[in-house]
Amino acid sequence: MADVARLAGVSPTTASKVLNGRSDVGPSTRERVLAVMAEIGYKPTAARHERARDRALVTMLDFVESRYAGMVLQGILVAATSAQAELLLRLPPGEPISTSSAAAHAWIEEQKESGVAGLIALAVAVPDAVLLAAEDLEVPVVAIDPIDTTESRVVSIGSTNWAGGRSATEHVIKLGHRRIAWIGGPPGSAPSVERFHGYQAALDSAGLTPDRALIRHEAFSVEAGLRHGRDILALDDRPTAIVAGNDEIAVGVLAAAKELHITVPGELSVTGFDDTPQTEWTTPRLTSVRQPLVGMGRMAVETVIGMADGVQPASRHLQLATTLSVRDSTGPAPSS
Repeated sequence: MADVARLAGVSPTTASKVLNGRSDVGPSTRERVLAVMAEIGYKPTAARHERARDRALVTMLDFVESRYAGMVLQGILVAATSAQAELLLRLPPGEPISTSSAAAHAWIEEQKESGVAGLIALAVAVPDAVLLAAEDLEVPVVAIDPIDTTESRVVSIGSTNWAGGRSATEHVIKLGHRRIAWIGGPPGSAPSVERFHGYQAALDSAGLTPDRALIRHEAFSVEAGLRHGRDILALDDRPTAIVAGNDEIAVGVLAAAKELHITVPGELSVTGFDDTPQTEWTTPRLTSVRQPLVGMGRMAVETVIGMADGVQPASRHLQLATTLSVRDSTGPAPSS
């Protein structure tokens, strides 16, 4: 296959797509690859063809109700369908699979024998025992927004979280805000920590000192945003802007502001992160950092299938760019 790709002047992934009958290859490219295959006498076995069309992908996740998960899954589903791969949704393995090397090895072996070409972990930690077994049995693992981005046995896919956190904070600073709060996700979540560091970097660059009373870390949930929003907005010296770690937290903050009769954006500016469809449904419409969530799902599928076909990604940590979508929840800082 490497020889076919080289002689046809295409990537191994493109050559593999032609072999597997994928539709997302141009006619001229397809003809060139097929001609090279004929010229050098390349003939895949019937079994190889069958596996390409009948293989499956396992996506592990422990939540499906959020708009974030729904949009990433949409990208995974579209890409899996295009690749003619069956998509299986699973909860992360519990005990004994998560703790026993023998049980993990048997579980991965069972997945492989049933046609699973690779595993995709969506914002969940993959147990060490499972990673070791997958590595031993050559089943690739790709993680989307992983808890730990330093795990070398996993290819991770995310967005430029640090840059996104910084851009949201810089946006409200440019609007004149100086007392800016942060409400983020779990302190052990790498994406949340990266976004928080971007928030800190923006404050440092503007010569502002973070106030520990205005910094909270808990969960990516509306409930967390509501609870911490109430607490922070009840302070005597309350902030004029709150940068939230995701859209659900921001929705909770908007609800807290409404309860306390604090106008947005007149008295308080609020930003989110993810730019899920609900940003258009809030009142006011939410300013948010856009993550290419569907694109992250598609990239995960393309990457794990490429790895199953022997094509290693250029980097172990792939990042897609974020952009700031400015809407109605942010405005000039109120006059003192």
